[in-house]
Amino acid sequence: MTGVTEAQILDALRGVVDADHGKNVVELGMVAGLVIKGGNVGFVLEVPARDGARKEPLRKAAEQAVAALPGITSATVVLTAQSQGKSAAAQPAHAHAHAHDHGHDHGHSHGPAKKPAAAPEVSARPAIPGIKSIIAVASGKGGVGKSTTAVNLALALAQSGRKVGLLDADIYGPSLPRMMGISGKPNSPDGKRLEPMQGWGIPCMSMGFLVPEDTPMIWRGPMVMSALEQMLRDVNWGELDVLVVDMPPGTGDAQLTMAQRVPLAGAVIVSTPQDIALLDARKGLNMFRRVDVPVLGIVENMSYFCCPNCGHRSDIFAHGGARKTAEELGCDFLGELPLKIEIRETSDGGTPIVASRPESDEAKAYRAIAALVAAKLDRDAGASRMPKITIE
Repeated sequence: MTGVTEAQILDALRGVVDADHGKNVVELGMVAGLVIKGGNVGFVLEVPARDGARKEPLRKAAEQAVAALPGITSATVVLTAQSQGKSAAAQPAHAHAHAHDHGHDHGHSHGPAKKPAAAPEVSARPAIPGIKSIIAVASGKGGVGKSTTAVNLALALAQSGRKVGLLDADIYGPSLPRMMGISGKPNSPDGKRLEPMQGWGIPCMSMGFLVPEDTPMIWRGPMVMSALEQMLRDVNWGELDVLVVDMPPGTGDAQLTMAQRVPLAGAVIVSTPQDIALLDARKGLNMFRRVDVPVLGIVENMSYFCCPNCGHRSDIFAHGGARKTAEELGCDFLGELPLKIEIRETSDGGTPIVASRPESDEAKAYRAIAALVAAKLDRDAGASRMPKITIE
């Protein structure tokens, strides 16, 4: 069988020495979650939490060592900082590195079973310096236009005078680079923090800037969570009024990481009016409520279709379902957006309609939704500044 093997990867990593211990990363047991799929390799370097920032050169060295192997298309290494229990350096290497080399992914491992880590307490959500509010744009399922909504919502908020950033949290299917018309890779002047890419005047970050567009991300949960933490906290976002986060669809590891470890000011739920989409939207909404994240409201995307030739309106996915769901669940309905060719064309072309055609009816609809979201953020911020009177 051709292709790189686990043994070859580990042999290459034995040449990567941690200067603090004078031993290589395999011997120290730092290598975890090794996954091989064709010529794509991904794994985690586990380090103590206090050493997270200092170990960036070690991460790069490990990535370069694997990328240099014949037959490797891409190598992606993520640092995971351990904050309690035994450090990575104290654990045997074979307990961390175990993966198949069968040319396909079974989605399981034969390594020793580990007790799942307890979910972080909701109260332990350290703020991100310089960012006043973080909002998540989420959906219960894919294909409902969540990313298009997130991008145009961010641009609409920026047009209202706010300083806005945009984070693509969809590790497996990043779409921000194409939708914002951005290419290239971010710089890191100090080797520790990344400078965000700029698109339409908005600082942006996405896994799509760090790996080729056609490279599959074959990571398991811990790697995804670590990558999200780094894209949030190891990026020079500057001073922002709002950071809009385009969430991946569903209610898995990435969503829980954002909901439990990030001080979200609220979530915007995107759905089509179709019954099956609304069922999944309810799941997403209830997930945020369970972890005490305010739901700012529901957006009905692809609400209706108007023929560009005759103007006839068709409710392809039904109509009004999101409004009804919002009423049933006791949250606000933020507005409806049409299914229009212009929205699709501008999104695919990297010229979002709010920025490229600001006077269009579609752009006005996005701005109306943004105005409602901004009003909620301002109201909540004002409430948090109100004096509290204690009676003894």
